[in-house]
Amino acid sequence: MDWVPAIARWLHFMAGVMWIGLLYYFNFVQAAALKAATADGTAAGITKHVAPRALLFFRWSAVVTWLAGAALLGNQFVNAFTLAKGMAGIGVGAWLGTIMLINVWALIWPNQQKILGLKPATDEEKVKARRVAFLTSRVNTMLSIPLLFFMAAGWSHRGNFGL
Repeated sequence: MDWVPAIARWLHFMAGVMWIGLLYYFNFVQAAALKAATADGTAAGITKHVAPRALLFFRWSAVVTWLAGAALLGNQFVNAFTLAKGMAGIGVGAWLGTIMLINVWALIWPNQQKILGLKPATDEEKVKARRVAFLTSRVNTMLSIPLLFFMAAGWSHRGNFGL
């Protein structure tokens, strides 16, 4: 057994479960809970303790998922990203994951820092940050559906990613 693909497979799988799980948590649980908690004045617990910790695991699980996926692709990395040589399925999944990773680090995290008061921002900047973070998170949620499809289809078709 080759240890690098085996370790990469499990890192990719476990970090991916954490990343997508937290993405779904933010979109389906925390958003509604925060709205209700804001209405009754109890949102501070979420914004001070839960959200920053969840965002820490969210953004770093995205990085680990991507790096482990790249390791799984190995010498097929370029073929996957250029959708060449039978790698279109896994390549589309890899591109979706890459877009989602960029969204996490370039749009969601910088705006969440403003929203949570980790970075100075005016009220107007916070309003804009909420909208950008919300929409980007929703986009990532929608992208996660085809991402999971293409990843599963690519793995089952190729069978050479340490599975």
